[in-house]
Amino acid sequence: PRLRCPAPNSPPEHTYNASFSHERHTGKVTKDYCRALKYQIANMGVIDCSEYLSLTQPEETKDFVMNQTMLRVKDPRASLDFYCKGLGLTLMDVKDFPDAKFSLYFLAYVNRADIPTDKLEKDRWVAKVPATIELTWNHGTETEAGNVYNTGNSDGGVKGGFGHLGISCPDVYAACERLHTMGVPFQKSPNAGRMKGLAFVRDPDGYWIELLSSTRPTPTQAVDCLGAKLES
Repeated sequence: PRLRCPAPNSPPEHTYNASFSHERHTGKVTKDYCRALKYQIANMGVIDCSEYLSLTQPEETKDFVMNQTMLRVKDPRASLDFYCKGLGLTLMDVKDFPDAKFSLYFLAYVNRADIPTDKLEKDRWVAKVPATIELTWNHGTETEAGNVYNTGNSDGGVKGGFGHLGISCPDVYAACERLHTMGVPFQKSPNAGRMKGLAFVRDPDGYWIELLSSTRPTPTQAVDCLGAKLES
């Protein structure tokens, strides 16, 4: 969209030829663009995002990857038909946990020939693929009548279907230490619970963000940011 605002001593119809697509593709945010955006925002009654449009990524996060979004599904075969056959995503990996009665399916837009065949190498590779979808099937839900999960779109009356966003990073413990010092609330610290070396934090609305390691085997340390011990 074109951003319109009056420049100093110029008629109101003056237009800056700045566009969101230009800024996105060039990675440059000009002063004119920021000024036009501030003017537009002031007249729309929404927040001023110009600070964030020009913000430099913190050095500590340079190796982070927006890795996954997890969705709980009722019937994995129906979901895989939709995502793989309908939308064309590639099923990269499957992890079954029969004792815990759930299975995970990892999908993304990738070339199947690029997926490593060695299990450990595949784990490393999948953890670094941006924007994957993790489908979670809790065994037995496929036999339940009607809708099982609330998708977050005002379905009402059933369990929440949305799970979390997943961010992979080389050192989960260091990332958690940094977030803890920033006052970010934790749903699970790296050493809490049965699954060690991964964490869940909560965003301001309470949505869960998983922090998982892109290193294999998954590193652990004796004590995490909340003081939880590895062997507790």
